[in-house]
Amino acid sequence: MIEIAIWFIARSLIYTHTIWDNKMNKKETIKTPSKLRQMAEKLLSKKEKGTEMSFSESENKKLIHELKVHQIELELQNDELKLAKERAEMDEKKYTELYDFSPSGYLTLSRAGEILDLNIKAADLLGKERSKLIKSSFGFFVSPDTRSDYNSFLQNVFETKLQQTCEFNLVLDNDCIKNVLANGTISSVDGKFLMALVDIEKLKQVERELVISKNKAEENDRLKSAFLANMSHEIRTPMNGILGFAELLKTLTLTVESQREFVDIIQKSGIRMLNIINDIISISRIESQQTDITIAHTNINEQVEYMYHFFRLEATQKNLYISFKNALKLNDAFILTDKEKLYAVLTNLVKNAIKFTKTGSIELGYDVKGELLEFYVKDTGPGITDKQQKNIFDRFRQGSESLTENIEGSGLGLAISKAYIEMLGGEIWVESSIGQGTTFRFTIPNHPDNEKKELLQTIVEEEIRLKKKLKILVVEDDEHSRMLFNKIIKPFAGNYYQAMNGNEAVEVCLHNPDVNLILMDIRMPGMNGYEATRQIREFNKEVVIIAQTAFALPEDREKAIEAGCNGYISKPINRLDLIALINQYLN
Repeated sequence: MIEIAIWFIARSLIYTHTIWDNKMNKKETIKTPSKLRQMAEKLLSKKEKGTEMSFSESENKKLIHELKVHQIELELQNDELKLAKERAEMDEKKYTELYDFSPSGYLTLSRAGEILDLNIKAADLLGKERSKLIKSSFGFFVSPDTRSDYNSFLQNVFETKLQQTCEFNLVLDNDCIKNVLANGTISSVDGKFLMALVDIEKLKQVERELVISKNKAEENDRLKSAFLANMSHEIRTPMNGILGFAELLKTLTLTVESQREFVDIIQKSGIRMLNIINDIISISRIESQQTDITIAHTNINEQVEYMYHFFRLEATQKNLYISFKNALKLNDAFILTDKEKLYAVLTNLVKNAIKFTKTGSIELGYDVKGELLEFYVKDTGPGITDKQQKNIFDRFRQGSESLTENIEGSGLGLAISKAYIEMLGGEIWVESSIGQGTTFRFTIPNHPDNEKKELLQTIVEEEIRLKKKLKILVVEDDEHSRMLFNKIIKPFAGNYYQAMNGNEAVEVCLHNPDVNLILMDIRMPGMNGYEATRQIREFNKEVVIIAQTAFALPEDREKAIEAGCNGYISKPINRLDLIALINQYLN
């Protein structure tokens, strides 16, 4: 019985974790079960010497029962301790997982900034393995330009014991820069520096993009204001010339020379205004993606030569020497491209060269670069600064945007040219130095026209006059337009008829079935040109009908063709273009 008591006492002491030493006033851990056994035996021996113990059978049973109960209690306590230990281990595992796999970087630093502990995310931010970062200085990873901010942040947290934030940059081994936001505080347990790091590089990038967008919006607003002011000037100036000199023609008795001079001014002013309107329409169609590519047989030698002859007089009047260079022989110069857009780009570039060049020369031409044709327009003008070169192809931009500079133009020509060249599958760029002149270059694919169809050459009036006397009907409700057709077309006509609306046109054709050519206005009172064409086609399939209208959109051309027209020309009518079109269908 005594041995059982000693065993239970020892068993109980095994599960007792600490005892108090009254003299030392501190905790001491019991280390081994054998020592507990020895202490229990000594205590029992002292008690036996002091008293004689005798137990009745009932008392023995009671004592054994109590010892058994005490054993069960100790076992239950042991189970609870095991469960508490398992829970503690599980909580520690969860904490470790949360710490290690947190999306933010966590570090524990000494007062000197030495890394004592860190999680996986922090190691990723620093670009090294976690084991290699322990005991290293965190400040080593801070960029030199933000290190003073970091040092002040560290010092302030230790001094104030308050949570604080700071932004600084980390520099990694590959010279990659990361912008981070740090939150720091002092641990209430051991007084160490606790820091959380968040990578804010993407946020900074978004912030930078927002700033760029804001600046761009403000710049667009400024450009819009400059554009509206420029358009007001560009439209009012030719209008002043047209209205002013038209008024003088009505009110003054003028010599023939003065009349011609005034008419010439009115004509130039009208062309200038038309160019402005065309540019605005073109850029609007480009931005609304309503501009189509029309591939056709094109003689590029002819295009370049035409540019040279067209602008030679204007260049000569400014004492500029203009020349051209074609790289291909005539038979090899036929390609498939959109000749109208090529013409528009070359026109824009040569006009700009003449506009900005005061003395010297202008050269235009092209070179063959493999599967590309590289066109160029070179001048000896003042040159373009690097800053201007960066945005010269933007809308509403000119070499100078100052309203005090007397420079004609909408600032849309180069933007239109860039859009056209990209539609054709090429690119455009500028090479320039201040005082050294400017060269604009652009490429288009070199798609040879293997059929080498003969294209229209420059047409002179005598060709038509000698080959055929035409019977022509001009359908036009505007008096001045009829006068213009009378001057351009009547010399080619053996018989010349006029109609002021669609009904009259149908009647003329019914009574004159041998009419060769009809120039059909589209917009007229009563029966319009589309309906008149459809009715004429019911009884005359052979006559050539060319639509002539102020509507200049591709869908207008398509509607004219669908109605039965052979061709289409937009107003204002260019004399040589009209003659070329007539020659195409009738010569």
